[in-house]
Amino acid sequence: MLAAAATRYRVPNSGMIAAASGTQALIQLLPRLCPKSHVEILGPTYEEHEACWTRQGHRVSVVNDLDESDSADVVIVVNPNNPTGRVIPVSVLRTVATTLARKNGLLIVDEAFIDVLPEMASIASDPPPATIVLRSFGKTYGLAGLRLGFAIAEVSLAKRIRAEFGPWAVSGPALRIGKAALCDTYWLAETTARLESDQQRLDAVLEAADFTVLGGTPLFRLGRHFEATKLAERLGHHGIHVRSFPREPQWLRFGLPGDKLAWDRLSAALLSE
Repeated sequence: MLAAAATRYRVPNSGMIAAASGTQALIQLLPRLCPKSHVEILGPTYEEHEACWTRQGHRVSVVNDLDESDSADVVIVVNPNNPTGRVIPVSVLRTVATTLARKNGLLIVDEAFIDVLPEMASIASDPPPATIVLRSFGKTYGLAGLRLGFAIAEVSLAKRIRAEFGPWAVSGPALRIGKAALCDTYWLAETTARLESDQQRLDAVLEAADFTVLGGTPLFRLGRHFEATKLAERLGHHGIHVRSFPREPQWLRFGLPGDKLAWDRLSAALLSE
């Protein structure tokens, strides 16, 4: 499995990878491996990062710009961001990592949604010192219940993460199915092309329903609507779940429909009264 992941993510040494039962398990583990720190998270973003570090007693701030993170011991960047789709260039991440390494800090780059972006967007193939990269399996491959994710870091740090999880970090079926999927480069290329087309189609559907499309990735889209709360309830009545954001009540995040019936249901629900 680690060899398959190393090939898929272009990591030169499988010893740099630790497997876990999903990226969430890694998000929960990492705050327990670090001494009490000042943690800055580039946001708004996936709120489990903030919740997990706060729960372990770290001092956590959410910042709007990496220039605000000069005083941090740990910096967390979700790249591409969930839910906005913002992408921080690798060159910028390397600069942040260099600064943190000088003071024994840590950069965590959560690349859960990066599989369908160009390879140059990822820092996983050559992570700088003091950096941990998180990769998710379920997001791209549509097998979230399989529970599989990876941490990529320098060998000594990856070894420490593997030791914390122990010898049975991932189930046998997840290892076997995950390896087969990671080796299927044809499927990933075909799926990426389809998703790029579908994201444009979803943008058009949202705009027809008076949404302003704020961004996202080929795996999800973020829209703003002044009646977002009402629309989320309406979609729920039609059996369609969207992600809402208490801190941004006009935002809704939409996954891409999987077939013609799902597309038709979404369009009808958005336009119904």
